[in-house]
Amino acid sequence: MRISLKWLRELVDVVISPEELAETLTMAGFEVEEIEDRRPWASGVVLGKIIACEQHPNADKLRVCQVDVGSSEALNIVCGAPNARADIYVPVAVVGTYLSTIDLKIKPAKLRGVPSEGMICSLAELGLAKESAGIHIFELENPELGSDIRPLLGLDDVILDLTATANRADALSMVGVAREVAALTGASLRIPAANDVAIEGKESPGLAVEISEPQGCPIYIGTAIEGVKIGASPAWLQQRLQAAGVRPINNVVDVTNYILLEWGQPLHAFDRDRLQSFTGTPDISIGVRFASSGESFKTLDGQNRNLQAQNLLITASDKPVALAGVMGGEDTEVHEGTQNLVLEAAIFDQATIRRSARAQGLRSEASIRYERGVNQAALTTACNRAVALILELAGGAATVQKTASSAEDLSFSRSLELRLDRVNLVLGQLKRGETGGSKYLEPEEVKNILTALGCEVVPTEKERVFGITVPPYRYRDLEREIDLIEEVARLHGYDNFCDTLPSKTEPGYLSPEYAAIRNVRSAFRAAGLTELMHYSLVKTEGDNQVVLANPLFVEYSALRTEMLSGLIDAFQYNLEQGNGALNGFEVGRIFWKDGDAMKEADAVAGIIGGDPTVWKWQQGGRDRPLTWFEAKGVLESVFQGLGLAVEYQNDSSNTRLHPGRTAALSLNGKHLGVFGQLHPQLQQEKGLPEQVYVFQLDFAVLLGELGRSNNLTRKFAGYSSFPASDRDIAFFAPVEVPVVDMQSAMKKAAGSLLDSVELFDEYRGDNVPAGQRSLAFRLIYRASDRTLSETDVEPAQQKVRDVLVEKFGVSLRS
Repeated sequence: MRISLKWLRELVDVVISPEELAETLTMAGFEVEEIEDRRPWASGVVLGKIIACEQHPNADKLRVCQVDVGSSEALNIVCGAPNARADIYVPVAVVGTYLSTIDLKIKPAKLRGVPSEGMICSLAELGLAKESAGIHIFELENPELGSDIRPLLGLDDVILDLTATANRADALSMVGVAREVAALTGASLRIPAANDVAIEGKESPGLAVEISEPQGCPIYIGTAIEGVKIGASPAWLQQRLQAAGVRPINNVVDVTNYILLEWGQPLHAFDRDRLQSFTGTPDISIGVRFASSGESFKTLDGQNRNLQAQNLLITASDKPVALAGVMGGEDTEVHEGTQNLVLEAAIFDQATIRRSARAQGLRSEASIRYERGVNQAALTTACNRAVALILELAGGAATVQKTASSAEDLSFSRSLELRLDRVNLVLGQLKRGETGGSKYLEPEEVKNILTALGCEVVPTEKERVFGITVPPYRYRDLEREIDLIEEVARLHGYDNFCDTLPSKTEPGYLSPEYAAIRNVRSAFRAAGLTELMHYSLVKTEGDNQVVLANPLFVEYSALRTEMLSGLIDAFQYNLEQGNGALNGFEVGRIFWKDGDAMKEADAVAGIIGGDPTVWKWQQGGRDRPLTWFEAKGVLESVFQGLGLAVEYQNDSSNTRLHPGRTAALSLNGKHLGVFGQLHPQLQQEKGLPEQVYVFQLDFAVLLGELGRSNNLTRKFAGYSSFPASDRDIAFFAPVEVPVVDMQSAMKKAAGSLLDSVELFDEYRGDNVPAGQRSLAFRLIYRASDRTLSETDVEPAQQKVRDVLVEKFGVSLRS
């Protein structure tokens, strides 16, 4: 909120500099983002009167003006403004003046041969407007020529751009900021008085107020004002609105905006005659209800709004005339010909207004304040002050005032207990310095701080416990004892408390789970894969998706059930952008529905493709497709780095993967995930290289195995100093029998003497029976305590032959 220091000084005696005030507010939790000092903008600009204005002899669009600025001789100034004429009062920048907003120093000059001794200024040149059609003309009764024009234009002011925290709705008003400044500085406070408005009660059309949604609108006050005259607001009111960043419109609308800034209470004025014409009846019944499906109406910004069920409406004879607490309607707005008004002053529920504004994608100064919470106790005060100002500036008479309120307790008072020992325990010791005194806050200091905030502080029967009555304007955010302690710390100054560290400290460390996650990521990066990150939000496509109730976009309307789609799209995008093949992995979360239950799990997925060869001169410059075994080798290197033994089994259940080049992965009997080549049809649709491989693993299973005791610490095994004995075995085996199953059976049959078993040849073709393949394995036998003899190796090798024949039906070739 933009705070005018000149206005603030009318409410509280501020004697410190703007910079000191900004520092004080910032340290108290109200960050001052900018200090806009307007005083230099027009330093040296004085009030002058054009006493003569003649056409320039050498230019059609220039005029030569004689300007009286209160000195002995009139100034000769050449001016190009079309509205320059004799007998008007204007701002004059005399020679030597520096206009900071346009970076111009005024010097004597000659324009088309005529000397010019200054410049007659427009509002744009003084920093008060972006564009100006001509020079500014003052309407003054008793002008003092040569006087400083800054007080006349509100340029003798400093603006503080202040940001209030979400819990301090009271700080979105001049009165609220004034209270805060008074509490921080101990200055005297002068809250503007608002006397009761006399309601004349003369004969006029009826006005009724009915609330059908008391939870959404607990209080509504409607005031009928007749005989107003719409016109421009006085200069002081326009200047205060402009300083706050609000555009002046007319005297009635400006008063509602002024009260909004002064008290933080949004108001809205309806044209009563338009209400009667809109409803077709002289008796106006104001109501508050939620919108029905299919309803629409046009707001003040000229947009036709399609209403939703969460939109709270102000109605006249059940016809919508305003979005409650957000924006009024165009059909009933105050205009130049308005003569009769209905002034609205109401309290609306915070959550209701937040939902309503968000449903329409619309935020206004009113909705911002209602969403944070308006001071209900000041509603009548703000309403009466607005009515009084309208009568003063626009004339007329207040004829009818109707109030509707719910039966709830509207006392806005709250009593809390504050334990002094708890205050000192939470806040700690003070930096007393050389002044001495207690290390902790004294009871009198706590009492003075809370009293300055407007709280009523009284002792209780309990020792060192105060009874606190919260002021109505802090009713919404001072709810608990800890809130009071925070206020004590804030006003005393956070920097006045000692900085202490815990007496016992421990070095930081990673939890075992997070350390395992880091190891997994590191292993995939070590294999040459780039870590990727995608949104968890995707389009709605499947029945088991978790769909969002309020998506931002259609493309982000549901949560992903798997991660491969995002990786495939990323691979395609990088190819289209000329970045080459994307070999990467991603650790993320997937979501799905299991019946009515919603579930989630962590997963790690990746994509591998493209030609891994750096120099392609041996291939004639052509890309070489990545083979299934090369892609599998990348994944195997990851598992080997993590110390995991993963098993592969044929799998054709995933329709997006090649049915003959897909494997289901398992780890110690637990399903780990899937690895395989993209289906050729999908590869052609996406325009991807000939062979692209993907994998998706269950992260929980992976971490579970890494967390087992035998994987937590790598163990060193000594090398045997005795030579190995190797044996080869070749046979015909059915194609459908996996090699991993045969390797596992051979290791189990050979026993502890078998050091390793490796497939070194596979052949399919001539001289191989149909439906079979020729396989050749090399078995390495080794003992750690002796050199193996034939009598040691041959029995083990025979067991291998027997188990292959009996279990898999192979035909031995050697």
